[in-house]
Amino acid sequence: MTQEDQPTPRHDAGQDPTELVEVRRYGPPPSHTARPGSWAAGSSWSTQPPTTPGPAPRRGPTAGPLVALAVVAGIVSGGLSAAAVTNLMGPATVVPAGSSQSPSGTNVSSVTVDESSAVITAAAKAMPGVVKIASTSQGVLGGQSGIGSGFIFDANGWILTNRHVVEGATQLTVVLNDSTQLAGTLYGIDTLTDLAIVKVDATGLPTIPLGDSGALKLGQLAIAIGNPLGEFENTVTTGIISGLGRQIVAGNSSQTSSEQLNNLIQTDAAINPGNSGGPLLDSAGQVIGINTAVNQDAQGIGFAIPIDIAKPIMQQALNGDQLERPWIGVYYTVITKQLASDQGLPVDQGALISSSSSGVPAVFPNSPAAKAGLKDGDIVTAIDGSAVTASQDLAEAMLEHAPGDTVTLSVLRSGKEMEVQVTLGVLPAQN
Repeated sequence: MTQEDQPTPRHDAGQDPTELVEVRRYGPPPSHTARPGSWAAGSSWSTQPPTTPGPAPRRGPTAGPLVALAVVAGIVSGGLSAAAVTNLMGPATVVPAGSSQSPSGTNVSSVTVDESSAVITAAAKAMPGVVKIASTSQGVLGGQSGIGSGFIFDANGWILTNRHVVEGATQLTVVLNDSTQLAGTLYGIDTLTDLAIVKVDATGLPTIPLGDSGALKLGQLAIAIGNPLGEFENTVTTGIISGLGRQIVAGNSSQTSSEQLNNLIQTDAAINPGNSGGPLLDSAGQVIGINTAVNQDAQGIGFAIPIDIAKPIMQQALNGDQLERPWIGVYYTVITKQLASDQGLPVDQGALISSSSSGVPAVFPNSPAAKAGLKDGDIVTAIDGSAVTASQDLAEAMLEHAPGDTVTLSVLRSGKEMEVQVTLGVLPAQN
């Protein structure tokens, strides 16, 4: 069950009441039941959390006492490829002097060298734009601190990082690649994802170009840069894109709450506190994701928020606008062939509006969906003529629009086709 509903803060027994927990964000649902694990995570874009938090899920370790600041998702170096290892271990091939014949394995060696060169070039290109973010917060028990990462996306001092790196901080210090320290100000927190934007008073700063996360392919090279443990600045790790559109269940370190995070990039990951908020790059040195979560009990399983999801709020910040996300206000399930067969639905793709397992209404009261007349049991098959599918579901399609936009939904109700005009609202903040 996926929900695109108003977020509601939840504070369970034993949880610090000042800690905000993001729940009930909309996003694509899992294609299968998310496997609980020891996930260290800041939320990416979350849906309804499990009704009873299990003992396993937790948010990441900290580089300091501030729990939320230690979540990471680096990329682990895979070392030599299996083919390259085979080449090294195989019998040597002697090539006569002056011969034009290529020795056995030359092609494999060329690939290895080319990949290494790509990493070196990409890292050198992006490194100046990566920053370390030190956070201090004042609480009942005194000051707390933590370390995270971020990157400069505009030369006039605009920095993107994870929400959990900066949320609740009373002081932010941004350390540039050349060791310059600048006071940071929290510009805004995203209401949809584990992202935040920090501003420093400086101009002419080095930036990192943005890539296209929508064009990612499984197996392609991925590079992460960050500040693991808050001590080893500008650490570069490499791996591949292991999966796309992933869903996980993540919780905080006290295991008092958990939530489902959706639409993540999965990649080989070095599990290092302090990398959280740093960039995940492609071989051209362009940002394709923001590292946000890892599995504490596994190797090579890390997650990043796709950069395409971040682009709208980055532009809002540059425009001087408040960070806002579009909102319809419904719970829905992505229709698959299996679901259509099980429930006897007239179509095998689309978004089935239905109430959540916790009993929350399918259409949130006074929401844009309610005002437009959408009902429990409606099936949204298209938005402005574009089909709603498992790979381009209702929530993802909404991200292409801004609050205040009016969209046309193609809806099936009791077997009859109809069009419904919906004026998008603003996704409420979690407070």
